[in-house]
Amino acid sequence: MIKLQVIGNLGKDAVVNNVNGKTVINFNVAHTERYKDAQGNQKDRTTWVDCSYWTDRTAVAPYLKKGTQVYVEGTPDVRSYTTADGRNGASLTLRIVSVQLLGAKPAGSGSSDGSGTSSDGNSGNSYNPSNASSNGAEEAPVDDLPF
Repeated sequence: MIKLQVIGNLGKDAVVNNVNGKTVINFNVAHTERYKDAQGNQKDRTTWVDCSYWTDRTAVAPYLKKGTQVYVEGTPDVRSYTTADGRNGASLTLRIVSVQLLGAKPAGSGSSDGSGTSSDGNSGNSYNPSNASSNGAEEAPVDDLPF
């Protein structure tokens, strides 16, 4: 068995689909590595991983928003293909076994692309305990997630 572990940020919001009566959550994760080239210049290399999470536990899907940092692990599938112009290409797909939310987009990296992410790095409909109202009502613990 081959197991792949990836820590990265979601490139777009997750999509929940039903395929032949089974539920799948599709999303992609970008992992960026920094390195120095032969001349000593700082370079970034980003690897995109398409993820498919076949599960009935879809409660995690609303939390899988663009920019959210996640840890995913599963079995990889590399597919090779030929583009329309005759070049060879490859894609990496990961069949997810486990997903963990690690955090939101870092503060100060706000989005101006209309994705609904504010400049403080929080999406409009994600839960942030620091923004929760303190009206005296008892609130659920932060670590009491439904998955």
